[in-house]
Amino acid sequence: QVQLVESGGGLVQAGDSLRLSCAASGRTVSRYTMGWFRQAPGKEREFVAAISMSSGSTYYADSVKGRFTISRDNAKNTVPLQMNRLKPEDTAIYYCAARRLVVSTLAHEYDYWGQGTQVTVSS
Repeated sequence: QVQLVESGGGLVQAGDSLRLSCAASGRTVSRYTMGWFRQAPGKEREFVAAISMSSGSTYYADSVKGRFTISRDNAKNTVPLQMNRLKPEDTAIYYCAARRLVVSTLAHEYDYWGQGTQVTVSS
C-alpha cells in the first residue's frame, strides 16, 4: 500500500508557473502508474497527466498538453507536476493518484489517492 501527500498549491496569476509535488510513502512510485487529476467546483474529477510504471511514458489531457509536465523522481519517491502558462480554467483541487496496473485516464481505476492541494489562478 502507498500513501500519497500533495503539496505546492497556491494562488497565482494567469501566465504564472507552479510546481506541485506528490510525496509517496510505503512503496516506491516506480511500482505504480502515477497520475494527476483535478476537480473544479461543481465538476467531475478529470484526468490531467500520468506517467507509466515501466517505461516512464507520459500522457496528458489535451487541455494541458504543452503546458504541464509530469515526471518521477525515484530517489526522492516523488511525482512532480510542473505547470506553466497557467490559466484561470486550471483552477481546481489537484489530486495525486496511484494505480497498480497500466496507465488509465479514468479516476475510478486508480487505487490510491492523496488529499489534494488547491490551485487558484486569477485573471
